[in-house]
Amino acid sequence: MNGREQGGEPNGWLRQSSNVSLEEVNNSVKVPEKSGFWRKFIAFAGPGSLVAVGYVDPGNWATSIAGGARFGYTLLTVILISNLIAMLFQSLSAKLGVVTGRDLAQATRDAVGKKTAVVLWVLTELAIIATDLAEVIGSAIALNLLFGIPLLLGILITALDVLLLLLLQKKGFRIIESIVIVLMATIFLVFAFELVVSKPQISAVLSGYIPRVEIVTNPEMLFISLGIIGATIMPHNLYLHSSIVQTRQYKRTKEGRREAIRFSVIDSNLSLFFAFLINSAILILGAAAFYGSGLDVSEIEAAYELLSPTVGVGIASTLFAVALLASGQNSTITGTLTGQIVMEGFIRLRISPWLRRLITRLIAVIPAFIVTWIAGSKGTGELLLWSQVILSLQLPFAVIPLVWFTSDKRKMGEFANRPWIKGLAWLSTAIILLLNIFLVAYIFVTGHELA
Repeated sequence: MNGREQGGEPNGWLRQSSNVSLEEVNNSVKVPEKSGFWRKFIAFAGPGSLVAVGYVDPGNWATSIAGGARFGYTLLTVILISNLIAMLFQSLSAKLGVVTGRDLAQATRDAVGKKTAVVLWVLTELAIIATDLAEVIGSAIALNLLFGIPLLLGILITALDVLLLLLLQKKGFRIIESIVIVLMATIFLVFAFELVVSKPQISAVLSGYIPRVEIVTNPEMLFISLGIIGATIMPHNLYLHSSIVQTRQYKRTKEGRREAIRFSVIDSNLSLFFAFLINSAILILGAAAFYGSGLDVSEIEAAYELLSPTVGVGIASTLFAVALLASGQNSTITGTLTGQIVMEGFIRLRISPWLRRLITRLIAVIPAFIVTWIAGSKGTGELLLWSQVILSLQLPFAVIPLVWFTSDKRKMGEFANRPWIKGLAWLSTAIILLLNIFLVAYIFVTGHELA
């Protein structure tokens, strides 16, 4: 493209034609040109599911179960607000990728220069490591609960799932998307069953979606809330989404881009709605089964052990662990793909996909192994919670450039954010920034005693 869209319209970017996001799968999924709504939707559907995976990873389980067990249904409003903000940001991410033909990492690199890009790359890698930690620990816990495999051995086994990802990608990007959708459906069905058997109070559930001042004034509640935000609006998903929407073979014209944006946003919002239902179900389950019981379910293992006796259904705990394993394996795919995207986008370093994913996995496995070895299961539970808080702190470094770029008419042309969307996006960004500032201040004052 060399700095111009098809049709010769300037787009304000310094584009090198060889600098393509996820080159091995870019523009690889066919979209029928002359067909009805549903055929085109099916062709475009898929990236939203990969994005939604990050919203139901094992880190969500730790924070949502803890939130439900400690504060009942109160934090459902945090899940709702977080999900609405996530829908907004993910739609902006998809639009950035479709309109400009570059992902968020590439766009940021062009805007800030090489040195700043390296710093942002390091911060983003830390967020990916935090995400991968949750996946490694969650999968290891699930293997332990289902098969009695020791946590340390389970963590080592999770390092091997990178080989599965490499095998899948050779079969085509659609295969990866299909497997992700099946695993997401499994998680959804499990928690639908768990909700039925836990018999939550419907009126109490509905009232939980009404915002309350105590969420901000109660430091412990705010800490859990930030963990939920960090687990719901995930920075790596913004980089991922802006890249994988480019796997579709849409026409790189105004009309083609407009159609691609339309279907990508529908796909994203529908997938995130199902993620919202799952996250709500996890917190509702924690509240219905454990709130007010005096039981300590701060660890996922404790929730597993106590779930069946509490709800009175023997298979409830087993299904809980099955869904946890599906969640951990699902999240592996998106985390490793994002690692490749940000490395190539920020520092323009291309290495073999198998080496990139192996490095990403080992970086997560090593600290998880050390913490588990030293502190046991209690240490893994705290590490899960803190990984989500790290994600929340990293979020502004992805969100601010995203809102900035998609609001710039020099870069987006007629696709730039409308004033009301721009206002909502900056308001959401400001809320996240203020909450993060409060979190850092609180942790500094209390000496890290909150978890």
